[in-house]
Amino acid sequence: GDVMLGRTVMTKSLDMNDPTYPFLKVASVLREADIVFVNLENPIIKDCPRKETGFMFCANPVMTEGLLFAGIDIVNLANNHSRNYGERGLEETVGVLEEEGILSTGLGSLVTKTVNGQKFGFLGFDFFSRKPTDANFNLVSKSKKQVDILIAGVHWGTEYKSMSSNLQKDWARKFVEAGADVVIGHHPHWVQEEEYINSVPAYYSLGNFIFDQMWSTKTRKGLVIRLTFRGGKMVKEERLPIYMRQWAQPEFVLE
Repeated sequence: GDVMLGRTVMTKSLDMNDPTYPFLKVASVLREADIVFVNLENPIIKDCPRKETGFMFCANPVMTEGLLFAGIDIVNLANNHSRNYGERGLEETVGVLEEEGILSTGLGSLVTKTVNGQKFGFLGFDFFSRKPTDANFNLVSKSKKQVDILIAGVHWGTEYKSMSSNLQKDWARKFVEAGADVVIGHHPHWVQEEEYINSVPAYYSLGNFIFDQMWSTKTRKGLVIRLTFRGGKMVKEERLPIYMRQWAQPEFVLE
């Protein structure tokens, strides 16, 4: 789901002197996974100003402590906020993450991680800010040849909608036809439905994970998906719903 560590997520964490605050109630479960992949909705820059409002997101590098605490391995940066502080802000973000050993994808190239002899590939696409091109789907096809399991994170859809659009459905099919093994959507801030396309799961939106949108039940809800692979095949899918009862602090709940 969407992880946004700026705005009042940052100010609250810094005021409490605990950059791990947003992750306190979910980290133990996340850390058990071999790979954790999230959509990071903000640049990380050293002179990030304190802001309570607005749509220019950024986080202070100290906030990466939360990502490390939760065992997050890979972040998607293909979204409409990664360039809130321009190309320089994006480059700084990648550098800060690299220093902490966190991989980033969504900038046009495949990122891989091998676990138990299975090679996982991660790609990210922003189909909210720009329309898909053949080159996007060709990158999926090329990448699939280099890995056992290919996971595509995609920023798309309309905010505050509980069902996907026809465009999202069309694009999901194209991802699967091009070779994606899992399609994970984000941007709507609400959880949307899941569909199997040729036995490939497409999660149209996992909703918010960490965000300061506390003004409605649906923006406080999100979904963590735990997938188990053996021999390059998905053998188990678990849906772990979350709810932000405290400010920008998700906890696992029963559906």
